[in-house]
Amino acid sequence: MKFLIDECLSLELVKLAWARGYGESPHVTWIGRAGWKDWSLKQLILEGDWTFVTKNSRDFRGPANRPGSKGQYAGVQLHAGLVCLNGPVGMDLDMTLDFFERALDDLVQGTDLINQVLEVALGDSGVRIIRYNLPAADETSR
Repeated sequence: MKFLIDECLSLELVKLAWARGYGESPHVTWIGRAGWKDWSLKQLILEGDWTFVTKNSRDFRGPANRPGSKGQYAGVQLHAGLVCLNGPVGMDLDMTLDFFERALDDLVQGTDLINQVLEVALGDSGVRIIRYNLPAADETSR
């Protein structure tokens, strides 16, 4: 698995990915794509077989209550996964790194993220990790 870290996230996430064994994981700015719009990144992500890491969850997976109904991954039938770090507005670096660390811990279980979203979110009872299919399992059989 190789991650592509979104421009809106710190370069420190790349260092963390490398330290955890994901050495082929760059930052969007390192591959000359700084300032690219989401729809342009989508094609790059899919063609490069990247697992994309972002905090702009809605832009990529669509609304939380209807993932895949909108956003860049709407209508995508095959992708290498999406990691969404959903903290509060103004989430600081320490929280961002903690959320990504939790996502990486979840991946240690040996399961990939093909056609899945892994969300790390701050809820009323603390940090929670959610995985779900995107597209939904019933959509892929159509």
